[in-house]
Amino acid sequence: MKDNGKKVVVAMSGGVDSSVAAALLKEQGYDVIGIFMQFWFPTGKIYGENRCCSLESFNEAKQVADILDIPLHKLNFGVPFKKIIVDEFLKEYGRGKTPNPCVACNKFIKFDLLLKARTIFDADYLATGHYIRLLAENPKSQILNPKQIQNPKFKIIRAKDKNKDQSYFLYNLGQSQLKHLLFPIGDYEKSEVRELAKKFKLPVHDKKDSQEICFVGESHYDFLKKYLKLKPGKIIDESGKALGEHGGLPLYTLGQRSNIGLSGGPWYVCGFDREKNLLIVTKNQNNSAIYQKEFFCHKINWIGKKPKFPLKCKVQIRYHGRAVNCIILSPCQRGTTAKQSGGGRFLTVKFKKSQRAIMPGQSAVFYNGDEVLGGGVIR
Repeated sequence: MKDNGKKVVVAMSGGVDSSVAAALLKEQGYDVIGIFMQFWFPTGKIYGENRCCSLESFNEAKQVADILDIPLHKLNFGVPFKKIIVDEFLKEYGRGKTPNPCVACNKFIKFDLLLKARTIFDADYLATGHYIRLLAENPKSQILNPKQIQNPKFKIIRAKDKNKDQSYFLYNLGQSQLKHLLFPIGDYEKSEVRELAKKFKLPVHDKKDSQEICFVGESHYDFLKKYLKLKPGKIIDESGKALGEHGGLPLYTLGQRSNIGLSGGPWYVCGFDREKNLLIVTKNQNNSAIYQKEFFCHKINWIGKKPKFPLKCKVQIRYHGRAVNCIILSPCQRGTTAKQSGGGRFLTVKFKKSQRAIMPGQSAVFYNGDEVLGGGVIR
């Protein structure tokens, strides 16, 4: 067995992607240690069935670890996950925002707590089954020795498989983290990953991908109804005519069509009057109220050096969305007052063509081609 002298901990969920990541690293000669993250135990107040850290998933990860002849350790992140991810998710929805908990989980759990836990095992790297690629200024520095050049710089690049690319979730990473990370499957198509799982004789090769947020399940609507204190109110059209009753404003988002509960549609959500607890709807899916030509963005993180403004690039405002051309302005370039721009903390993102259903709380991720420049949260 070849040995490259490097130790890596691999986040193993029991799925095909993280399993193949571990197998590839083992094949490349790394000393591999598997880590299974347990986000919480099903006791006390339960928010939903957590598929990604269930006993079944742990048993599948353990089976893969045994086949690869690597140790598997279980780490319990239940308390911080509930507080930082689940509770904040509910709080933000209650405030009328549309947060992405997968962005928060990657920022605060996987690439903060888990990355710190790497030191418990005296490991050089943390690896995951994310579909992204890292590009080092010296490509060999990441594989051989990150100290062989001074202050190596890394770029996050979209995965080879654009349909599975997860770079949108990782814009909060910084250089101090990237130098300790490996993403072994970023250069593979999903179909190739499944073939590799067969090659390594891993029983998870045909396991289905999870399509929903782990703690929410299949329905945001049902989850929010169960765990938020909702105040019903009137549904009105643009003229102010009452059409029915909504179940609570947090259940709805701009441009939404389903679960409105009105006949004679289709109806689309085009606005909110939160002071009067009114949901405003329209039959025109191209209603101008659903579209915006600009938005403010805060909680900004740049992967590398902070760029100069104005910056022409592309921006993606939802995971399955398309990156579109934009120009990013600093507050002074926009001509806003310090109060309007949050004292200079916010950037303005402008489009040539209005974009549909931009909601506060969503993440906006900036790209130059396939490279992630950074991102922030829509305000």
